[in-house]
Amino acid sequence: MSFTGAIRRSAQRLSSVEWSSPVFKGDQELSAMVSGFRAWTAQADTMAQKYAAPPAPIDFASSKKTIRDAALVDAIEKMYTSSSPPAQTYEWSTEDQSTKAQLIEDAKAGLAFTQEMIEDTQREILYLRENKTTRDTSTSDMKEVYPDIAEEVETEIEKREWFTDTLSK
Repeated sequence: MSFTGAIRRSAQRLSSVEWSSPVFKGDQELSAMVSGFRAWTAQADTMAQKYAAPPAPIDFASSKKTIRDAALVDAIEKMYTSSSPPAQTYEWSTEDQSTKAQLIEDAKAGLAFTQEMIEDTQREILYLRENKTTRDTSTSDMKEVYPDIAEEVETEIEKREWFTDTLSK
């Protein structure tokens, strides 16, 4: 896997993310992390473009004219022309790949759980809006909407615990 290929794939994935979504702006810490990540990817894209082409050859002739010690420039030129360092490649280890794949799967599972929580919360909000108490709400309506509170009140009445929730013990 090449570095430029990885950058291209990440750029394609990142282009489909809606960064202006309220999800990324709700929490200050998350917002800071997202902006830092976006800055890092922008820097990586810039570096990929910068180093996509091989470097321009060094102009030793102009250096010999401007530098007083021409022997130094000759020595550096000989070293430069005779040197051929091997290309450095990075191989992504299978262990690291499996670790990252596991992290992605964990994040997907967390996303599914979060989506489920969002749906439950939206249903709860809808239920609370539909059963909003007003001046016209009767005690029977309250008992239907909040059965757990109605049960607690009935129990307190049966046990004659009139001031259980109002006075400190």
